[in-house]
Amino acid sequence: MIGQTVSQYRIVEKIGAGGMGEVYRAHDKTLDRDVALKVLPAASLGDDTARARLLREARSAAALNHPNICTIHEVGEAGGQAYIAMEYIEGEPLSELIGGNGLPGETALRYGTQIADALAHAHQRNVVHRDLKSANVVITPEGRAKVLDFGLAKRLAGKELVEVTTQSQASLTQAGAVLGTLAYMAPEQLRGQPADARSDVWALGVMLYEMLAGQRPFQGQTGYELSSGILNQRPAPLPSRIPLELRTVIERCLEKEPGQRYQRAGEVRAALEAIQAGTAVVSVKDRWRALSRRRGLALAVGLVMLLAVLVGLNLGDLRARLLGGVSAPQIQSLAVLPLENLSGDPEQDYFVEGMHEALITELSRIRVLTLVSHTSTRQYRNTDKSVPTIARELGVDAVVEGSVLRAGNTVRITAQLIEAVTDRYLWADNYDRELRDILALHSDVARAIAREIRVTLTPKEETLLTAARPLNPAAYQLYLRGRYEAQKGSREGLEKGIDYFEQALAKDPNSALAYAGLAEAYMGLSSVYLPPREVMPKGKAAALQALALEPSLAEARTTLAYIKQSYEWDLLGAMKELERALEFKPNSAVAHALYGGLLTAMERHEEAIQEVNRALQLDPLSLMVGTHALAAYYFARRYDEAIEQCGKVIERVPTFPWPHAFQAIAYAQKGEFPKAIAAAETATQLVDSLFMQTILAQTYAVSGKTREARKVLEELKEKAKGQYVCPYEVALAHVELGEIDEAFQWFEKAYEARADCMMWMKVDPRLDPIRDDPRFHDLLRRVNLPGEKKVGFLKLGEGGSWRN
Repeated sequence: MIGQTVSQYRIVEKIGAGGMGEVYRAHDKTLDRDVALKVLPAASLGDDTARARLLREARSAAALNHPNICTIHEVGEAGGQAYIAMEYIEGEPLSELIGGNGLPGETALRYGTQIADALAHAHQRNVVHRDLKSANVVITPEGRAKVLDFGLAKRLAGKELVEVTTQSQASLTQAGAVLGTLAYMAPEQLRGQPADARSDVWALGVMLYEMLAGQRPFQGQTGYELSSGILNQRPAPLPSRIPLELRTVIERCLEKEPGQRYQRAGEVRAALEAIQAGTAVVSVKDRWRALSRRRGLALAVGLVMLLAVLVGLNLGDLRARLLGGVSAPQIQSLAVLPLENLSGDPEQDYFVEGMHEALITELSRIRVLTLVSHTSTRQYRNTDKSVPTIARELGVDAVVEGSVLRAGNTVRITAQLIEAVTDRYLWADNYDRELRDILALHSDVARAIAREIRVTLTPKEETLLTAARPLNPAAYQLYLRGRYEAQKGSREGLEKGIDYFEQALAKDPNSALAYAGLAEAYMGLSSVYLPPREVMPKGKAAALQALALEPSLAEARTTLAYIKQSYEWDLLGAMKELERALEFKPNSAVAHALYGGLLTAMERHEEAIQEVNRALQLDPLSLMVGTHALAAYYFARRYDEAIEQCGKVIERVPTFPWPHAFQAIAYAQKGEFPKAIAAAETATQLVDSLFMQTILAQTYAVSGKTREARKVLEELKEKAKGQYVCPYEVALAHVELGEIDEAFQWFEKAYEARADCMMWMKVDPRLDPIRDDPRFHDLLRRVNLPGEKKVGFLKLGEGGSWRN
């Protein structure tokens, strides 16, 4: 372009190039001055959104007016060519002035203070640099630092970032400007989070270190090595000639956790100015930390020797206190927060959701660790709540945050372990795998977290966490899509899920996961949308096939247990399946909730409530688990507690109909009929459900509103000709109306339909009026629910196992 004219600028010579375009020295014919003209590549303005964003940020940077910031004169377009005209600065890039031994301390301190002052000016105006590095700072002949390119950094797309940070062949010198930028990136930027003022503070810390030591604090021959060092390693100690006050400032700039750094560049400037003035003060804590880092190895060896002597001398209490004083944080409970989708593509949400659930599944295998379930933690997606707040709400000691980045068949998961009380990062790492090995990736993360929190895995847990097998990538993605749809819970979502699972099995007939998903989707359709006889056999067949392929698949065993319990009325068989499920996945909230349901059906109410409370501990925000808890209290005839539990769920999710329904029947048992009717009417208003209408009919009947009850019943029976309505609940309405013969006719229909509600017959207080009827005892026998004197055929043995 030399010799060409862009607007009023005649291009004289090329002076540089980078990710944001080429830079030329040009002459402004209007004002008769030289400028630096950055000509932007067409790719950076590929669409209107990118063009508008770039020009908006350039204009924000143009508003900066500071002696240590390169002034932007104009942002414009001419002949389809976008450009930025800036102050032309004579001088040398700071990166070329730093030799192998670094700069003199006073010089580095002077430049650092000027750069910090420039950043402080920008941060006060909400402008973040995002790509601060020594190559973006020019030192003029007068010794003044000038920061270039404020707000104009090239954003790395998700795919570009994973390519840069996983390079294993190209060296840093070969990889070019992008890897040069990588060396100054803060940990949160590598994790795909947006840069803010604290990211600039990190980059300033890297530059201060570089100016004083002659090298950057983090090294690596590849992008992977470099990014791993930034995320996980501490920089080597600075030379002893550097004053402790200055070392302390740099170390704080380079804290991995943004909250532990200086929050604004103005704080760094003030600290550097205090050092220049001789008024800086280093706290005792910082002095000890600096000493620890310098003499860490010697101190560690000394401590080991001292402890060895104490152990040998057997100094009882003193030894115990010393040993206790160096223990790691006690983490017994954990929540994995929703992983961030770094692709920026909403179409990948299903994949990220699947990765989140799979990671929790792997961690759930560790028995001694209480792990909050996926259904509770996913509700914190896009939350602005702090880690301590989330941890307090979920009742956990620590949380795992992370992100997922997928580029083709390569997947990267970044995970960070954060202590809840202190909001302190304990560990962070990246994991990269081909999609076919994704299960091994989750196992690696789970084992790393177990090591970090000092959990000793049992041989069985080690086996489960190392038994991950390769997957068919196409089938696995279809499986994840099926999970994503089926978990919506609607009939449409469940049927879409079934379609995806079947497509997955067409590509991989040996996918145990797809069979398990299929079984769970059929189970979801049963009773609510379709007659159990129509779908439960299909669900059982799929669950058995999943277990034939993978016997340790806890989810398939849990589904099979539910089918045995509610469809086949085989309580002993269901209990055995749940025992096996909890062997493989002790933190399964679903298994604990179903376990509580079985205990309720067998009138073991105290144990049932303990189980559902355990399920609530593992999945406190799950509406399904919450509903099991309501049922346990209601069938135990602890109506006040049932109503209280309902109120808690309603307060959190007022539009969920089930707690309103349980409130209705609990208030009815207490004789508080106006409250019962109000709750039942609310439930029917919230959802167009035949089941909720049966609750309304029962409530009207028991409250003496016979005419209203019969009207609702007639409407129900008419609708039942075209869709499934639970015959058991219709029968209960006739019991409340005193129409016993008609009630037993509907109980027979419930028996023929294999209605899932039949398993509650022994404990349902609404059946008290017919308990002496021989027909009732005959039903109990046929549903495998023996009378009171025969219930001992199932007993809880020692150690929690069930036996005949």
